Amino acid sequence: MSFSIEGQDAGAMRARLASLLLEKSYRAGEVTLTSGRKSDYYFDCKQTALHPEGAWLIGNLLFDLLPPDIVGVGGMTLGADPLVTAVSLVSHLRGRPLPAFIVRKAAKGHGTNQFLEGLSNFAPGARVALLEDVVTTAGTLLTVIDRVVDAGLTVGAVVTVLDRKEGGTERLAERGYPLLSVFTRDALLAAGKPKQAS
Repeated sequence: MSFSIEGQDAGAMRARLASLLLEKSYRAGEVTLTSGRKSDYYFDCKQTALHPEGAWLIGNLLFDLLPPDIVGVGGMTLGADPLVTAVSLVSHLRGRPLPAFIVRKAAKGHGTNQFLEGLSNFAPGARVALLEDVVTTAGTLLTVIDRVVDAGLTVGAVVTVLDRKEGGTERLAERGYPLLSVFTRDALLAAGKPKQAS
């Protein structure tokens, strides 16, 4: 059963998100990625995730991809911050409240000295999903998974807005973490194209 809000079904929401991502987050042209690889496009999901409609759409579409046994969502600051907030808020509105956590880039230098913020909302071993804005080689994501597991949680899903299809899916699968995505590049470009009048 697909979720609908104000007359929009999941397909319409996906098409609208693609349009916003192409307008605000996608730029053609050669760039060097975090992984050091060259690419012919740049994708900055934060520009859309920090937009009110973009956050609402991302929150709903990522929420729809979560397996039913997931009890919370988290990810690495800064890219995942708006994603986990959007999904957590949407989850409450949709009657399946999922608390969120943020993984720091460096351990807190005082107090508990922990990498994760928001742990008090989770029981030990809780099954959570990691959210990411874009996955390329998954190098950073694998580090995040290790930190989350070290903190006592179980990673039950990895979900991204955009899978660049550049090795990250395979690296995650080797560790036993299938990647779920809203879009690949081709799917994003296709979904964002205006429909031809018949």
